[in-house]
Amino acid sequence: MTLLSANNLSKYFGAELIFHDVSFQIARGEKVAIVGLNGAGKSTLLRIIAGHETPDSGSLKLARGVRVAYLAQEARFSGERTLWQEMEAALADLNTWRTELLALESRLADTSAADWEAMMERYGELSARFEHAGGYEIEYRIKRTLHGLGFQPEQYHQCLHHFSGGQKTRAALAAALLSDPDLLLLDEPTNHLDMQALEWLEQFLRNWDGTLIVVSHDRYFLERVTQRTLELSFQRLEDYPGSYEKYLTLKAERMERRLKEYQAQQAFIARTEEFIRRYRAGQRAREAKGREKRLERLKREQMVERPKEAAKLRISLDHQLRSGELVLHLDGLVVGYRSQNGGAQALLRADDLTIRRGERVGLLGPNGCGKTTLLRTLVGQLPALQGMVRLGHEVRIGYYAQGHDILQWNNTVLDEIMRVAPGLGEAAARHLLARFLFTGDDVFKRIADLSGGERSRVALAQLTLLPGNMLLLDEPTNHLDIDAREALESILKEYPGTILFVSHDRYFIDALADKLWIVDQGRIRQFIGNYSEYVAAQAALPQPSPPKQYEQRPTPTKPSRPNDAERARQRRLAALEAEVTALEQDLARLSSELDAASQACDVARLTTLGAQYAELEQLLAAKYALWEQLAA
Repeated sequence: MTLLSANNLSKYFGAELIFHDVSFQIARGEKVAIVGLNGAGKSTLLRIIAGHETPDSGSLKLARGVRVAYLAQEARFSGERTLWQEMEAALADLNTWRTELLALESRLADTSAADWEAMMERYGELSARFEHAGGYEIEYRIKRTLHGLGFQPEQYHQCLHHFSGGQKTRAALAAALLSDPDLLLLDEPTNHLDMQALEWLEQFLRNWDGTLIVVSHDRYFLERVTQRTLELSFQRLEDYPGSYEKYLTLKAERMERRLKEYQAQQAFIARTEEFIRRYRAGQRAREAKGREKRLERLKREQMVERPKEAAKLRISLDHQLRSGELVLHLDGLVVGYRSQNGGAQALLRADDLTIRRGERVGLLGPNGCGKTTLLRTLVGQLPALQGMVRLGHEVRIGYYAQGHDILQWNNTVLDEIMRVAPGLGEAAARHLLARFLFTGDDVFKRIADLSGGERSRVALAQLTLLPGNMLLLDEPTNHLDIDAREALESILKEYPGTILFVSHDRYFIDALADKLWIVDQGRIRQFIGNYSEYVAAQAALPQPSPPKQYEQRPTPTKPSRPNDAERARQRRLAALEAEVTALEQDLARLSSELDAASQACDVARLTTLGAQYAELEQLLAAKYALWEQLAA
């Protein structure tokens, strides 16, 4: 069943055409990616679907009654509500139903009421709807979602205006997921998520039965979540069925076919024009005249366009100075920050780690664990709290900062290149910038006026001018579109030096890393291999034990299962065990609060806590039953 239909949409910004004649249909339950270069109009199209913008021509039709949730790239919250209050607001319908149910329960206590039977019927109908919509799991659903997206319990009751931009975006994502819409529109949802939150979001969306349209440059995410790709390219929309990898294959095949059609037509035109030229005045003049008319009609009505290809970054990284075999050694290194009163906050420790010439090391870990702090310590921007950093013979470091901190925002693009390489003439600087897609007057734009992707390209251009044989890269793919990421991957694979990089782009990590440093509980441990190999190794480890109350139960012999299914079952069991533990802790807390309310003779609080306790007991029983079913 069609949920969304777009017909001949066009959009201009001033006189600039963004896209035109965009048509597509989305069926219920589809999970669709929108991809394209930065500036192609992906976010604009998503805002039009969300109803936040209107097309200049064309029409958009949603099925009747469709509930839409939209996540913008930058979230904004007004007022003084806490994180938890915003999540409750996302469940407004359930909260309204719960309030009505509680009111009905109070009124139903009077069995002599004239409308008692009508109230009972309404109560039964509303209770069934409330339960079907997950109303008895409100608190659990909020906690599960916030935890999955990386929020800590101490943040639940903090006002959102104290949160960073990234935290607000994660909060908006959580609210969108909790609202359980029919159509979910997500614009770069993986920004600001660490690996654990990314994997949780992927699993959530894969299991979710609603309709998803997502704009993302995260290729790993797209491959795992979406089943169809819409590409905005040169103001038009191309539709590709299948996963992201299938899209790449189909796109290459489509481009090759169109190029052959174009070349065949050009060859036909050349042959026809040669025939006309040769026989225009001879015995075959009538035939030549006929061919000329047909050729004019073909050029007017049936010309095949040459397939267009977007301009690509042309990055070149080289170094003249070869380092020694040992490039970097960390011995008992502790990094963090010193406070003004002389105290220190340690973030991570590296006991005995070495990087050798030519290695590509990916540094992974949750947000806030100290990855950027480590890189800043290695380049001398921060002092080590403890331990030693040893650079090898003739090692020269080139550093790419995550927040474009090395850029001077009042400078122009050209100024920034000349500042890093003052001996470079203007003509050479402009030639370099053209390779990074800055042409004409673009080079005179101020850094402060650039988009995030444009700033990233300036920083990469600067990096090529530094005489480094070891690169320290902090989230180098942030703000880059997919084509730019692929160009960066390609040149880094050919780079003859050594690389230590921080990234949440798992596709990029897979393409580049031959070794991983993983921050785990404040320490760095090493893994030889890329991200996919690390995930496979983790999946092969023994799974957590079942909850304590089941430890003594005999476990029936299970039939053999395929490895993938068994791993999925084990992951679900582990997740259930965590959920059961959390619910048991909540019940214990409520039990203590019930005791306190009872001693205080607080009837209203006893009623509220009793209802919450009953809800959690019911939910816990369901989790126990599901665990037994999976464990059997």
